[in-house]
Amino acid sequence: MGRLFGTDGIRGVANRELTPELAFRLGLAVAHTAWEAGDGARQQILIGKDTRLSGDLLEAALTAGILAAGVDVLAAGMLPTPAVAHLTRDCGAAAGAMISASHNPVEDNGIKFFSASGYKLPDAWEDRIQQLVEEGGEPIHRPTAAGLGRRRVLEDGAARYLEHLRGLVPVRLEGCRVAVDAACGAAAGLASRLLRDLGAQVIAIHDDPDGARINVACGSTDPAALQETVVREDAQLGLAFDGDADRCLAVDERGELVDGDHLLAILGLAMLRRGELAEGTVVATVMSNLGLHQIIAAHGGRVVTTRVGDRYVLEELSRGGYSLGGEQSGHLIFPRLSTTGDGILTALQLLRVWSEEGQPLSRLAAAMTVWPQVLVNVRVARRDGLLERERVREVVDRARTRLGDTGRVLVRPSGTEPVVRVMVEAPREADARDLAEEIAVAIAEEVV
Repeated sequence: MGRLFGTDGIRGVANRELTPELAFRLGLAVAHTAWEAGDGARQQILIGKDTRLSGDLLEAALTAGILAAGVDVLAAGMLPTPAVAHLTRDCGAAAGAMISASHNPVEDNGIKFFSASGYKLPDAWEDRIQQLVEEGGEPIHRPTAAGLGRRRVLEDGAARYLEHLRGLVPVRLEGCRVAVDAACGAAAGLASRLLRDLGAQVIAIHDDPDGARINVACGSTDPAALQETVVREDAQLGLAFDGDADRCLAVDERGELVDGDHLLAILGLAMLRRGELAEGTVVATVMSNLGLHQIIAAHGGRVVTTRVGDRYVLEELSRGGYSLGGEQSGHLIFPRLSTTGDGILTALQLLRVWSEEGQPLSRLAAAMTVWPQVLVNVRVARRDGLLERERVREVVDRARTRLGDTGRVLVRPSGTEPVVRVMVEAPREADARDLAEEIAVAIAEEVV
C-alpha cells in the first residue's frame, strides 16, 4: 500500500478507490490511535460530511469501524470542513473526521481527520493510522458488549458554527446586495442564512444541498453562473464557495472574478492598516501571482512563500506566528481566528473591508496588478519520477532560461489529483501560454 495521506487527507473515486472497506479500516485505526493516546479512557470522534451522494456510504463504514474499536461517534451531519474542525475542539472530541473531496468532482470523495485541537492530524498519528490499516486491524482493540462505541447525533452543530463566526468578525451588512453560490455543497443554506442575519440582501444560487450536483458548473471551481447573476441582479458583489466551503472566491460588481491572490492583497492591506498583520507578512504558495508580492511590498509588508497545499501554508503561519495566509484557489487561513481554511469566514472578512472602505470591490481588487499567468493540468497515471526525465527537464530549463528574471516556471504533481500542474508567469500572456503548452506536451508524450 502506498502513502494513504495526501496533502489534504485521503481521496479517491468513492466505492472504487475509497471503498467502504477502506473507510471501515480507517475508522478502526483512527479510533484505536485515539484510544491509545487517551490511555484507554472512553473517547469520542466527531464526523461531518459534505453533500456528496457517497457520503452516507462512507460515513456508515467509518462509523462502524470507530464503534468497533470502542470509541463513540458524534454525528454532526452535513457541515463545512471548518465547522467540523471547530466543533471537534468545541465538543471535546479526541479527533474529527470530515468526509469530503472538497472541490473535486462528484464521483470523488475523501476523508480528512482533525486532532482534538482542531488542526490537521500530526504526522505521528497519520503514520500510526497507516501502520494499523496496513496490518489489517489485527492489533486493534476490539471490545464487546458495553465496551462497544455508541453513536449519537449532534443536533445543533450548524447553529453553533454560525454563532461562532458571528463572534469573530464585527460586520453589519444592511444595504449590501450580495449574490452567493454555495456549489450545492456544505455551505448550502448556511452562508446565505448568516449573511441575511447580518442584514444583507442575498441572491442565492446553487443553494440546495444536492450531492448529485456538488461542484458541477457552479461554485468556486466554475463561477460563470455567479458572474452572470451578479450582473443580471445588479448585486454589489458575489461570493462563490466550493463543495466543503473551505474556499471562497469573489466576483466584483462588473462580474469580474476576484481570486485568492486578490483576496490576500485586499485583506492583507486592510490588516496592515489596522496593525493586525503580524510581522507585516502574508503567507502564500509558490503559485501566488507576482502582483501580490509587489503590492504588499509597496505598502511595507512582505510575502513569504511555501509549497502548494494548505497544510504547508498553515505550517509556515504557525512557525512564524503570522496572521494571514492562503492560496489562489481562495483557501485562506486566519490562524488567530480558525485552525483551518474557512470560506465563510473569508467572505465575512472581505465584506468587512468592503463595508469599511466604502469602495466597489473592483476598485479594491485593482490595487493589485496581475501578471499574466497560465496554468495547464496534464492528467497522468503515475507521477513518480516524471519530472526527472531528461526531455521534461530540458523543456523546463529552456523555458526558465528564456524568461530569466521576467517570469516564473513551476511544474509540480498535484497532491490531490492524478495530474501534473504546469504554471508559467510572463510579462505577456501569449508567451506564458506558449511555454506552458510546450512543457505540457513534453510531459504528456512521456506518459504515453
